[in-house]
Amino acid sequence: MDQRSLVQRAQRGDHDAFAVLAGAVIGRLGRTARLILRDPELARDAVQESLIGAWRDLPGLRDPDRFDAWLHRLTVRACLRLARRERRRDVEIELSPEEHGHPGELEREVAQRQALDTALRRLEPDRRALVVLHLYVGLELPDVAAALGIPLGTAKSRLHRSLRELRLTLGPTPEGSELTPEGQLA
Repeated sequence: MDQRSLVQRAQRGDHDAFAVLAGAVIGRLGRTARLILRDPELARDAVQESLIGAWRDLPGLRDPDRFDAWLHRLTVRACLRLARRERRRDVEIELSPEEHGHPGELEREVAQRQALDTALRRLEPDRRALVVLHLYVGLELPDVAAALGIPLGTAKSRLHRSLRELRLTLGPTPEGSELTPEGQLA
């Protein structure tokens, strides 16, 4: 069954259709929220809040084809609300276990991730959300602007300023390389 028909069924109150829709995007929403909030617990809260809001407001969604963008917008807004409430809370960095071929590689990777985490934390939550949605989630800039409820020109200028600020915070990288979303040099 295609997404459009699932959305339409869910709009009519079909819990199973909504469960299928939510199950298909919950991983992406969680990653987005973790990148914006930099805290796994707050990220889970934001995703839960956005899914509850989505179920409540789903009958009002005018274009079922825009369900994913709409749900990302709800998640980003939930993240921004939580970020404002938790502005001064300590942040834990969660590293995923990976195989490392070189003994010094893990230390270098941890240092790079910490530097990227520090740089992202210095951005205001709404600017961090813009960077995350565009670079990490891979949304096109018009979709990012729609998700954040801002004009496209504003999204472009904020992205440009945010990336410049990240580059200044991170400092110079080796010639011809740049930081990937995972915080590694490419």
